[in-house]
Amino acid sequence: MAHVSAIRVYRQIGATPAPAVPEDHARIVIAGAGPVGLAMALDLGRRGHAVTVVTRLDFIAHCSKAICFSKRSLDILDRLGVGDPAVEKGVTWNVGKVFWGKGDQPVYQFDMLAVKNQKRPGFINIQQYYIEEYLLDGLSALPNVEIRWGHEIEGVTPAQDGVTLDISTVDGRYLLKAEWLIACDGSRSTVRDRLGLDFEGRVFEDNFLIADIRMKDRQMPPERWFWFDPPFNPGQSALMHRQPDDVWRLDFQLGWDIDREAATRPENVEPFIRAMLGDEVEFEREWYSVYTFQCRRMARFVHGRTIFAGDSAHLVSPFGARGCNGGFADIDNLGWKLDLVLRGEASEDLIETYNDEAIATADENILNSSRSTDFLTPKSTASRALRDAVLELAQDHEFARPLVNSGRLSTPVSYPASRLSTPDRDDWTGGVAPGSPVLDAPCGDGWLLDRLDGDFVLLSHGWQGEAPAGLRVLPVDGIAAERLAPAEGGACLVRPDQYVAARWRQPDAAAIAAAWVRAKGGEA
Repeated sequence: MAHVSAIRVYRQIGATPAPAVPEDHARIVIAGAGPVGLAMALDLGRRGHAVTVVTRLDFIAHCSKAICFSKRSLDILDRLGVGDPAVEKGVTWNVGKVFWGKGDQPVYQFDMLAVKNQKRPGFINIQQYYIEEYLLDGLSALPNVEIRWGHEIEGVTPAQDGVTLDISTVDGRYLLKAEWLIACDGSRSTVRDRLGLDFEGRVFEDNFLIADIRMKDRQMPPERWFWFDPPFNPGQSALMHRQPDDVWRLDFQLGWDIDREAATRPENVEPFIRAMLGDEVEFEREWYSVYTFQCRRMARFVHGRTIFAGDSAHLVSPFGARGCNGGFADIDNLGWKLDLVLRGEASEDLIETYNDEAIATADENILNSSRSTDFLTPKSTASRALRDAVLELAQDHEFARPLVNSGRLSTPVSYPASRLSTPDRDDWTGGVAPGSPVLDAPCGDGWLLDRLDGDFVLLSHGWQGEAPAGLRVLPVDGIAAERLAPAEGGACLVRPDQYVAARWRQPDAAAIAAAWVRAKGGEA
């Protein structure tokens, strides 16, 4: 673990002693204690399952890494009970602006919360280590979740009924047998490596510099600002985001053939910062790093009793904020399915639908990320000419503005072909189709998504029938009913991850029961 010493520490926790026995057992093991692994542990822990988290670090790392968290991720954090501290600490924003060349007026801008009257904003910016801390605070109330800090996975041996991990600690090695292993151990996943698995996809020939700096009294609205070919980085691109604690994320395109180590030296970074912000700016270094775009994923995310989520399963470029947000989508999809399997309410075949739907999400994110990257970094004279023509047209012509691609930002992915959904039998216009997430809205004296409680729910708009035993019915009207679009007497069946599984204009108990069975992976 020599390379660990180079990582800055946000919060020191200390190594967990090794078990007293040479062979230990756990029902669920999660590899990795980043935001995705901790969120997975919190989800399953709140559902009552015994969870063991294993992480090679014995601290929370200080570097910012992910900073942009989408509304969908905030909805998931709300379901896990930690949304409020994240939003209270984070910098809320909905508007993004795109600039070109020397112009001081945007050629294009967008609103990430086009549909208003929702509890959460389109995005917040907040350092990743705060999200990890809030998730840990939530986990501290769960005696059924154990985190083993400073325990590094060295070997992975799969079996039909589980996985055996060879783990090293400062106290020595031991074996940990798990019924299920969820690999959330990041882009350099040890679990993936030990199983001989790899990514498929593209690595883009370009490098970008992240400069997180701390500066006070900077007057700028809480928006995402992106530049193509700015005077302070000619021929390249740049990005600026505000974070809490007077920290700013600056991002500069560098090109392909560079000395990566030299690029992060303060004497080489600071000229970029001063060119963007002015020679007189006073700032302190927070974190400098260089990254290369990758848009890749594993061929499969489920390998027997080992399941991959987050960066261990897929990688995208950071423009679009699809990395950690995509990881949260993974655990949101997986948690309730594994819960049903562990409780004996569904067969293990249900986990295969996680593979299908998580891959659909990854492919959507990779597609958008690849398109963004190709627009940001044109590889030929013709593609650069086309991009510049779009930017020039966007200044005066509305039709060209949606073509400006500075990173299509993360939004929920729908699963129109999911085998868990019951297709519409009526002609529908508008509303939320099966396989798509419910849109938040005022509901009673609160918010619709808050009232779903991470379980199957039947949303009823005046339906008077009798629901199947054990299925909760939640009446909706007003804006909530308008957004779902059932007529008076209609209803929608919603999955625990807030996706619509079925909807009816005039349902009956038999149709609802059949759709509920299907949504759990069974045969209706």
